[in-house]
Amino acid sequence: MRNDEMKLGLFLLQAGYNEGAWRDPSVPANGGVDIDYYAHLAALAEGASFHFLFLADSPSVVERDHAIARTSRNDGFEPITLLSALSSKTQDIGLVATATTTYCQPYHLARMFASLDYLSRGRAAWNIVTSASKFEAANFGEEELPDHGARYARAREFVEVVKGLWDTWEDDAFIRDKKSGIFADTTKLHLLNHRGHYLSVRGPLNIARPPQGYPVLVQAGASDVGIEFSAEVGEVVFTAAPTLEDSKRHYATLKEKARVLGREDDQVLVMPGIVPIVGRTKQEAGEKLQKLQSYIHVDLLTELGDRLLGFVTDVRSMNLDSLVPESLPQTNYMQSRQKVLLELAVRQKFTWRQLIRFISDSKGHLMVVGTPDEVADLMVDAFDQYAADGFNVLPAVFPSGLEDFVELVIPELRRRGKFRSRYSGKTLRENLGLKRPLNRFTYAQASGRP
Repeated sequence: MRNDEMKLGLFLLQAGYNEGAWRDPSVPANGGVDIDYYAHLAALAEGASFHFLFLADSPSVVERDHAIARTSRNDGFEPITLLSALSSKTQDIGLVATATTTYCQPYHLARMFASLDYLSRGRAAWNIVTSASKFEAANFGEEELPDHGARYARAREFVEVVKGLWDTWEDDAFIRDKKSGIFADTTKLHLLNHRGHYLSVRGPLNIARPPQGYPVLVQAGASDVGIEFSAEVGEVVFTAAPTLEDSKRHYATLKEKARVLGREDDQVLVMPGIVPIVGRTKQEAGEKLQKLQSYIHVDLLTELGDRLLGFVTDVRSMNLDSLVPESLPQTNYMQSRQKVLLELAVRQKFTWRQLIRFISDSKGHLMVVGTPDEVADLMVDAFDQYAADGFNVLPAVFPSGLEDFVELVIPELRRRGKFRSRYSGKTLRENLGLKRPLNRFTYAQASGRP
């Protein structure tokens, strides 16, 4: 049973979620590679009792040549490296790093996330993704991404291997007894010896079981196979839904699939993205959005449209005032985002010009442009109507968008009894109300299973 307080994460993305944000005079031009800049944002979020920082990632440049010059996205830290640095500059806030199961190896990620969990004293989380950019494949010796279904099949096996590696040492295996000279109790060591369709991993891991048992597992897939995967493994599920009704449908579908698998509702937290542009008046908020829109070149608008629709279109060659068609070729990339955006465009009878502007503003997430009351109204409505257990907050511009949210919206959420005023636990699991997983080998022994 969930409580009456929503969970909040902060989506960290260089200058902000809006593609034009880097051009705003208030934004540090080199913020993407400035640890002090990120430390300042982390301090603002931790001071407001956000549950976690969330870093997205792609191991590639995702734009095509004509758009690369105008984007600020290709000058930023790798997530685990950045969050490891921030672990020493924060005390309570969770640290969510994105890492792909398509072009990483399980042993590497198991070791790195266990290390991050120790560095942060139990605040690490892994955002599990399958690669979705066609430009990633060429960085790893392939011409094309594997098929969408194959990527998820590998991801399932990959996650089970990583969890198995985290379990290879029991919680109390490292006794570190100087008197006897015994550092590790090898009766509490278990080889994984995994032999699967995609992966072969012996183990054991060369670091103790993480403080949280497993770092929190985050997932964001929303295609049919992605929802199945989220229902199986996701403890926090980051969703993209442009309307409250879309969010309610996704929430209900995901929770039901998780229940069928025997999972409890409060152990699968659904957190849609929300883009809040806050002003003390509605007009002020609208002017902030218009200012950001003025910074975005048409090359970025069309590039974003093509990319989020899965590179099955060529928006630059289209009549932008023609209606978006009811169907497009299915993509092998981000199938869920293509579906969300196309369905919305058809419902709203968008022209291509309207669709690419919508994509630029929100990329398919909930968006609210208004006063603190209006932002809080949408968030509380979504929470109370079981469309969300909380939100991944995507400020359009940093640091001012985060400052506005912390100073104006957080107090309103607290006034309504919907957000906490302090941290309640030491680990991210404790703060999210998630159970610490049992070690599979210890559980098997206790239950008499082979």
